[in-house]
Amino acid sequence: GAGLFDRNVFKMSILGLKKKQPKTFKVKVITMDAEMEFSCEVLDQEVPKDSPITFNFLAKFFPEKVEEELVQEITQHLFFLQVKKQILDEEIFCSPEASVLLASYAVQAKYGDYDPNFHKPGFLAQDELLPKTVSIQYQMTADMWEEKITAWYAEHRGLARDEAEMEYLKIAQDLEMYGVSYFEITQNKRDTNLLLGVDAQGLHIYSPNSKLTPNKSFPWSGIRNISYSEKEFTIKPLDKKKDVFKFYSSQLRVNKLILQLCIGNHDLFMRRRKVDSIEVQQMKAQAKEEKARKKMERQILAREKQMREEAERAKEEMERRLFQLQDEARLANEALLRSEETADLLAEKAQIAEEEAKLLAHKAAEAEQERQRLEVTAMKTKEEKRLMEQKMREAEQLAVKLVEQSERRLKEADHLKQDLTEAKDAERRAKQKLLEITKTTYPVPDFACESPPARLDFKDSDMKRLSMEIERERLEYMEKSKHLQDQLKELKSEIESLKLEEQQQQQASLYNLHSEARGYIPEPVYIAHSNVRMSHSCNVISFIDA
Repeated sequence: GAGLFDRNVFKMSILGLKKKQPKTFKVKVITMDAEMEFSCEVLDQEVPKDSPITFNFLAKFFPEKVEEELVQEITQHLFFLQVKKQILDEEIFCSPEASVLLASYAVQAKYGDYDPNFHKPGFLAQDELLPKTVSIQYQMTADMWEEKITAWYAEHRGLARDEAEMEYLKIAQDLEMYGVSYFEITQNKRDTNLLLGVDAQGLHIYSPNSKLTPNKSFPWSGIRNISYSEKEFTIKPLDKKKDVFKFYSSQLRVNKLILQLCIGNHDLFMRRRKVDSIEVQQMKAQAKEEKARKKMERQILAREKQMREEAERAKEEMERRLFQLQDEARLANEALLRSEETADLLAEKAQIAEEEAKLLAHKAAEAEQERQRLEVTAMKTKEEKRLMEQKMREAEQLAVKLVEQSERRLKEADHLKQDLTEAKDAERRAKQKLLEITKTTYPVPDFACESPPARLDFKDSDMKRLSMEIERERLEYMEKSKHLQDQLKELKSEIESLKLEEQQQQQASLYNLHSEARGYIPEPVYIAHSNVRMSHSCNVISFIDA
């Protein structure tokens, strides 16, 4: 555009000196995205001795409406880079929220559409996207800022580079410090307490510590003229009723620059409000056609890309489906083989199960026979137990009778002993009485003297015989009682043995039945039992009968 390069800044006319001894100097032109070096011949004006001489190619006058005034794409791109640098260098103030949004458009312009498979976390680590004050204003890490920027970046899918840059500039042109050049001024020759701002809209007066909101503004449409005399500037409003505003600047170079900016911005302000020249109209028409052509090309490329992506997705889907079908076929073959093996195994298991069923049926029949046999045995055992208990009761009754007889005999023995004692006492008294009779003085006949001793001897022998019979009967009773006690003990032992045998047989029977029901045949269990000697019972019975 016409306002991007100030031809008054770098204006050289190459005039040849003497052809014999031409002198040249090096020039470096630095744009926002490239550097170029030239060799130029020496002009009549003074040339700095620096080598090479550096010139920065920057926009001197900012457009009011970037979408209408930035016609060529290269102009727009260079202006975008310049504004972005001013924002990052904080020459243009930008809020944190707007900084994040602008950064997302800058990322879209640089990297294209967001692809989560390609743009992994950390892909913005080397890019400067936010002003430093914004980065340190909040307690957030670089990863957190990247996450916020990426969230907005993902929303800009489909924007081309020039479109993303234009969206960036449309937001930037609404910032308060956009396109404003600031200069220190005073309202008198002593104090420096104001700032002058020059931009595309007019002149603005600021406080020294506030560049955002002006204290007073003079739009270009309301200024009649601006005069400059040495260090004094005079602004005359179009409305003659308003006061003339004067300010001072002490530096001559700065004053010339202020005057140039005022003239240039005022001239552009007036030109923007007139019909464009034919040249500008042609440039805009060409630019519009170029944009339309590029847009069409982008759409074609987008469709081709979409079709290619769809074809690739379809190919990937077909390959995935093919692999899936191959896997399914492989799994089906494996399942078929497994099912065949399973069928064989099941047939074998069925045969084994059938044989086991037959064996179990046979075992069940044997178990039923064994159960019946055990029931019969249990019944016999119960009968034998009942008979033994009956015999035991009879033996106990016999023991009671014998005890009663023993007690009766003891009583009889006691009576006999008492009678014996009384007889002995009578004998002793008779002997005493006989002794007393023999001691008298009258003679005693021979027969009277011989007869009593014979009588006494007969009674003594009877007593001895009676005593011996009693003792013999007592001994016989004691022997029979002991023999009966032994028989009772032996009978109790046999009954306990029979009870134990019956319990063991029942447990063995239950265990055999349970094992056979589970298909397991245990080894035979041999249990030794004491043989019941019925001869003892017979002896007891014969003894009782006796």
